[in-house]
Amino acid sequence: MSRRVQPVWSPPTSEKTPVLKLFNSLTRQKEEFVPLSGKKVTWYSCGPTVYDASHMGHARSYITFDILRRVLSDYFHYDVFYAMNITDIDDKIIKRARQNYLFEKYASEKRSLETVITDAKQVLENLSSKESQQKFIKECKDPLSDWLDTKYGSTVRENAIFSSLPRHWEEEFHKDMDSLNVLRPNVLTRVSEYMPEIVSYIEKIIENGFGYEANGSVYFDVGAFDKKEKHHYAKLVPEAYGDTNSLQEGEGDLTTADQRSEKRSPNDFALWKNSKPGEPAWESPWGLGRPGWHIECSAMASNIFGPTLDIHTGGAHFCKPEWVKYFLHSGHLTIAGCKMSKSLKNFVSIQDALSKYSARQLRFAFLLHSWRDTLDYSQNTMECAVQYEKLFSEFFLNVKAATTNFCREKTTFNTFLKWNLQEKSLNDKYLQSKENVHLALCDNIDTRSAVDSLRELVTSSNIYLRERKPPNNVLLHDIAVYITKMLTIFGAISDPSKLGFPTISNGLSDNVECIIRPYLSILAEFRDKVRTNARTLKATEILDECDRIRDDVLPYVGVRLEDREGEPSAVKLVDRESLLREKEAKKKAEQEKIAEKEKKRQN
Repeated sequence: MSRRVQPVWSPPTSEKTPVLKLFNSLTRQKEEFVPLSGKKVTWYSCGPTVYDASHMGHARSYITFDILRRVLSDYFHYDVFYAMNITDIDDKIIKRARQNYLFEKYASEKRSLETVITDAKQVLENLSSKESQQKFIKECKDPLSDWLDTKYGSTVRENAIFSSLPRHWEEEFHKDMDSLNVLRPNVLTRVSEYMPEIVSYIEKIIENGFGYEANGSVYFDVGAFDKKEKHHYAKLVPEAYGDTNSLQEGEGDLTTADQRSEKRSPNDFALWKNSKPGEPAWESPWGLGRPGWHIECSAMASNIFGPTLDIHTGGAHFCKPEWVKYFLHSGHLTIAGCKMSKSLKNFVSIQDALSKYSARQLRFAFLLHSWRDTLDYSQNTMECAVQYEKLFSEFFLNVKAATTNFCREKTTFNTFLKWNLQEKSLNDKYLQSKENVHLALCDNIDTRSAVDSLRELVTSSNIYLRERKPPNNVLLHDIAVYITKMLTIFGAISDPSKLGFPTISNGLSDNVECIIRPYLSILAEFRDKVRTNARTLKATEILDECDRIRDDVLPYVGVRLEDREGEPSAVKLVDRESLLREKEAKKKAEQEKIAEKEKKRQN
């Protein structure tokens, strides 16, 4: 008998796997994302100029970048080193700080009402002299501050006066970011703390022949830079070249006509500004001054990261394309179709938005839009986000209710049930959903399509839950854990729990749910028996009391009790505030329905 030999193995052929592509503002197309150093990613994000409350325009940028950062870190498993700056020196800050200081000083000084009125007449006409001094001053704050700044602004000299305002608003900005569940940067750079580095950076530019000094200021020589081989100014946004209006806006409100005239070309811009009286100042080789807006990020980013950078998000400023590989810019935000503006009275601060919607609902609104597109913050947008949150929340609650014993008990013979066609069909949809989510995230981190794929999986799972009694707990639990994982990656779940949205809002461990659920189940079972007997005896007062416990008592401790025909009542632990908002919305809808009926009856 001949000896058998090992048969030749035929290796499987693999299809080409999708790769992550990001829309690069530099090339204006999607490019394969290839970091400079393996899985390590260096990322610099332009932070806020802190002189006022953060608004929804800021949220558009920072929630967007937070989602991108989380997906790169937690889904694609890149080692992201993320730095962000705080601009705490700027013309707007200087002017606002100066005005606040002078106004507070003016308001605190003892003077007669006649003196106040005499001063105010130079600012406004036809104001009532019957008002009290303090009320009069308060109502005149904006015009009075402008007048005080014009008259006394040059006398304000202490740098501390200019640092207290940005320090206050930086604190408020961080509070807002924490409230929105935006991750902290690994490094935060403040312009005021990097003066030596900024001065050294400007000196190198001058040494390279691209900068010149004029009357204590230093300007970037765009013409000299353009003449240099392989140098191309405004490569990122070439159509902006020669746009003097945008350049003047970038130079700031405190730049004078004399300062503009000392430039060699209108296209040149300030790297260092000679400080005038009433402006903060730091030592430099060119005299007392402060940095120009364009140079700050470049100097700080190069100090942290060195000569190369993978990702830059935010404004382009002075970042050179040969230094940064990927420029990512988020889309704009409008308010009900209009540009946000205080003059249009549609200015929405982050705190205004959070007083109406939860951080999770706001994040869903962002997830349901492409990060590059304009996001319209409107009632329709937020209603859609609220419905998505409710869909996922109800799914998690239903799965928790169905798998309570499964999660609490140890693994036994009965843990695993044979799959039939329903399980196989649901599992196919589960696997397809995971593939669709991956394809969407590879395609420029398309969270809108990814969330829609998760929604379809939830819909299929809900149908399975209704039709399959009892359901396969292992499969259901796996699906719920996957969806929880993805929503955690997107930042829609702040504290990763075993399954679903956290239900304890007071900082306690999610294990509390496991402890109290058995007691709630006993209460629900007892109430079911009481209701059954009360119906038999037609004891309406007892039935009303059972309804009161369900509708008016348990919601205030974060418990939703759902009566089900022919089945035991379902116990669901829900975030208390969300449950009370839901209860209030239901009450409002009922009142509107009654009012509508009454209106029709009267007509």
